[in-house]
Amino acid sequence: MRIARGRVELAPDTLVSTTTYNGQFPGPLLRFTEGRPVVIDVHNDTDTPELVHWHGQVVPAEVDGASEEGTPYVPARGMRRLSFTPGPSGFRFYHTHVAALGDLARGTYTGQAGPVHIEPKIHPGAYDQEVFLALKEFEPSLSHGGDMAQDFLAGSPVPKLRRQGKQAMADSLARGMPHGYEVGYRVFSVNGRKLGHGEPVRVKSGQRVLFHVLNASATEIRSLALPGHTFKVVALDGNPVPRPAEVPVLWIGTAERVSALVEMDHPGVWVLGDLSDDDRNNGLGTVVEYAGRTGTPQWRTPSRSIWDYRTFARAGTPARRPDRTIDLLVEKRNAADKGFNVWTLNGTPFSMHTDTPVLDVERGTRYRMRFRNATDDIHPVHLHRHTFEVTHIAGTPTHGLRKDVVMLGGYQTLALDFTADQPGLSLFHCHQQLHMDYGFMLLLHCA
Repeated sequence: MRIARGRVELAPDTLVSTTTYNGQFPGPLLRFTEGRPVVIDVHNDTDTPELVHWHGQVVPAEVDGASEEGTPYVPARGMRRLSFTPGPSGFRFYHTHVAALGDLARGTYTGQAGPVHIEPKIHPGAYDQEVFLALKEFEPSLSHGGDMAQDFLAGSPVPKLRRQGKQAMADSLARGMPHGYEVGYRVFSVNGRKLGHGEPVRVKSGQRVLFHVLNASATEIRSLALPGHTFKVVALDGNPVPRPAEVPVLWIGTAERVSALVEMDHPGVWVLGDLSDDDRNNGLGTVVEYAGRTGTPQWRTPSRSIWDYRTFARAGTPARRPDRTIDLLVEKRNAADKGFNVWTLNGTPFSMHTDTPVLDVERGTRYRMRFRNATDDIHPVHLHRHTFEVTHIAGTPTHGLRKDVVMLGGYQTLALDFTADQPGLSLFHCHQQLHMDYGFMLLLHCA
């Protein structure tokens, strides 16, 4: 693997300069076999130290790819050899894990992301074609923009949390503070090409196509629809769901992955794209072309739908009780750090100078992390080196849904359970780069 600056041609008239893996975006698809050790030589041709995070895998802290856990950097103009045993099976990915802060040419704002598929020992299900799609924006800029629409996510705001968050914002604005910085983008892509400029996904009538979709954004939540078709979600973040279900639209938080089967039963030439007209028209889509069909790719806006994780969870029996509970209140200090919002967990932002706070956990103990979100932002929260079970979401207990990223709704609550079975440090954070860089992180230490 080689990290270097280069250009990505999103379209003949749109070239972006960024940092990539092996000179391409997305980085090469890496296919591993569960339980078979691998060795990867990572060469860093840039002038700054880098990190490669093996997102969704259970690997030792020294190779996981987070400096806060103790992973060594890949030195500038140097190389580091990584050895690990891939697992668990499923759709994972790899990406940089350096802090960007206000530098939008660093971290996940760059093109440093690529898919990983870890082949299971036994292959369940059947499909005719497998398609990997990486959704990504480029040319970021800072603004004091408005809030993203929240109405696609199931669940209702908790009145007390909403009052608390709105009062904090009103107090900040009354002191003359501006709204904190947000990040916007100029161009969008699927697999590094703007809509209409990449090779189409070529299909035949009657096929079953398995789409593996990665949201490789630094900050954005993405949607995806294919007119005349539905998606049968079979796995989330690479983990098979207890109840596969058909949905008209995929909603994918930052760093989430969705694997969905599509029955090719509506011949034509279609746009597989984002619901946002602006983002789709600026590149976020690709063409699905049936054999024997030609013409201008067609788009039809689907009817409104809600993304509800409970659809895919097991009904009935609730999750077993945890041994311990960790309660976390999420709050925002508007524009508190040179115009950037500061994010706190139980009143404390993470310090990159001291790598604190650190919570001690006992090996073999099942923990429940309970979140109360006193902000209007959706937070795609991620736990390194573990797969967790979502046990309460959208006001409802759930069971059996295993993930490594899940969206915590604005002014909502969430609970997730994990077993502390990985020795050393494990990082927990919001995967929105702007949020994790400015406080939304903590470390778990398992002795």
